[in-house]
Amino acid sequence: MDAVLLALAAVWGAATGLLIPRAAYRFAVEPEEPWRTACPAGHPFTGPARGWLGPARCAPCAAPAARVPETPAPGAPASEAPGPGAPASEAPDPGAPASEAPAPGAPASEAPAPEPRTTDTPTTPAYAPTTLAPLVTVLACVALAAATGARPELVGWLALAPVAVLLGVVDRRVHRLPDPLTLPLAAAAVLLLGGAALLPGHAGSWTSGLLGGLALGGFYLLLFLINPNGMGFGDVKLALALGVALGWYGWTVLFVGGFAGFLFGAAYGLALVLLRRAGRRTGIPFGPFMIAGALTGVLLGALAG
Repeated sequence: MDAVLLALAAVWGAATGLLIPRAAYRFAVEPEEPWRTACPAGHPFTGPARGWLGPARCAPCAAPAARVPETPAPGAPASEAPGPGAPASEAPDPGAPASEAPAPGAPASEAPAPEPRTTDTPTTPAYAPTTLAPLVTVLACVALAAATGARPELVGWLALAPVAVLLGVVDRRVHRLPDPLTLPLAAAAVLLLGGAALLPGHAGSWTSGLLGGLALGGFYLLLFLINPNGMGFGDVKLALALGVALGWYGWTVLFVGGFAGFLFGAAYGLALVLLRRAGRRTGIPFGPFMIAGALTGVLLGALAG
């Protein structure tokens, strides 16, 4: 049974993780910009949920980049496949007058213009920074399944994990936690764990989960009010969902998971300073560390439950 559960969690993590790169690319924009509606090559996104769900590369980008010229059939006329002795009409004639080749220093307008680029091949690599997202999602889902076992709350953890990974990717890229992800994540955590509390065999408390969300969200709100430049309001909204998840297993897990997020973020910032890749006032995306700390707390709480 355990092996089947882990296999199902891995399949779920792979299936949902493969959808993250496209969504992350569309969400990773500056606050004043609208969500992206086309891939880097300019192809409009299509598919389920108005193109939000789909593989990383859109259909035109996934098609062969260039057409391979057809090989002339045996016996084809020589005009279709010029042989070695055919005139190279496109090559410059060695005996051509010098006026046909621009002299050094001639204006650029006299030089032959380069051939226009075709739109068959995208000029910008798509979704490169999110190639590890599917793997991270699989590992997180498998770890949650191994720690939780066949308990009702596992359904909630597996449903919340891909959205948490997506938030971490977006925050890492543009230092932003979009409202269309943070607020539904908090609502989903409340509803999913509320449903798990109605089933036998659960190892947590829905009431303590609600209180945990209020406590952690209130704590981050206090930090935001004290230093708005050091803590984004998106972190406050994310703390609501993470607090519900951590509070499900009690106040000790809530404290451990919340503290672990600060510890991971501080270690990362210190490493950047020591490597001289950032200064003391350099902003870092805190969302991924909040999520990593919450995952640590949930795993510990599930193992102790």
